[in-house]
Amino acid sequence: MDAFAEDHEQMTVRQDSNTGLKAIIAIHSTRLGPAAGGCRRWRYPDTASAVTDALRLSKSMTYKNALAGLPFGGGKSVILADAQPITEAQLEVLGEWIEALHGRYVVAEDVGMRVADMHVVRRRTRYVSGLGLNGIGGDPSPKTALGVYRGIEVAVRHRLGRNDLGGLTVAIQGLGNVGFQLAKRLHRAGAQLRVADLNSKQVARVVEQFKATPVAVDDILFQDVDVVAPCALGAIVNKTSVEHIKAPIIAGSANNQLSTASVGVRLRERGVLYAPDYVINAGGVISVAHEYLGGEDPSWVGQRIDAIGSLLSEIFVTAEREKSATQAIAERMAEAVLNAPVPSLEIVA
Repeated sequence: MDAFAEDHEQMTVRQDSNTGLKAIIAIHSTRLGPAAGGCRRWRYPDTASAVTDALRLSKSMTYKNALAGLPFGGGKSVILADAQPITEAQLEVLGEWIEALHGRYVVAEDVGMRVADMHVVRRRTRYVSGLGLNGIGGDPSPKTALGVYRGIEVAVRHRLGRNDLGGLTVAIQGLGNVGFQLAKRLHRAGAQLRVADLNSKQVARVVEQFKATPVAVDDILFQDVDVVAPCALGAIVNKTSVEHIKAPIIAGSANNQLSTASVGVRLRERGVLYAPDYVINAGGVISVAHEYLGGEDPSWVGQRIDAIGSLLSEIFVTAEREKSATQAIAERMAEAVLNAPVPSLEIVA
């Protein structure tokens, strides 16, 4: 059993012989409500790697939902991808597996999945969000990007003493749905962008539309810029890479950016301000939660996303005062929410 599984409520690894679907569903906590978290589809080297990713992601979802003040716990589903596109039959099987959990897990889209995929999953389960029904919710990527943008504003103000992003240099690693939306916002604010992605066509698109400078994937984290924004996969800040990061701020949308807690300590020692990922990237799950809970007031989402900045500011100030890593402060705050008396379900306006 993976070491990360010890504090999880449930984990299942399932394979369907008829469709070839192989997936992991990890439920970290349902203390605050149903475990909510997206479904990721990725080419993993082996099943063990996929299990570890699902477990780490589901725990971070618990912390993300707790600190965002949402009535949800944390969960994640991971599909082991192959060279072929996912089929509707596979998506329907995934829906059946989620339905069999009787509401303990609520799914939405994540890396490698689309809103259209969630509509197919919905044929077999009620426990799905991010669908965009009746003009509410839908693709969470723009909301995730907005939260990251707000977080960058706060980090820049705290670390660099600047109140605007004009002329700021930002290196974006990963130009998927969130990375692209973040690049658009930063460009509009007058920031100078350096970008990298494995998809050369997407890089060319961002270079053309936002006057960005392309950078090799292996070099993007180590650019001499004001902010590095990791917007791809996790564990990219590790005991090796941490020593070569030049930017004074790391603030991006990727989940689990730090490989270990000790890396967060090392960032602090080197004077790098880290915006904890499950705080800064909560905009998407806020939007998904609003949709799932039946909210009709779009201003509720905007207000919650704006609150990401205030929460990060509190974390930065506390970490500075206590001479502690920002990640450690965020974890302590999340655990305090989890250990407090469970509030009644909030009715969203």
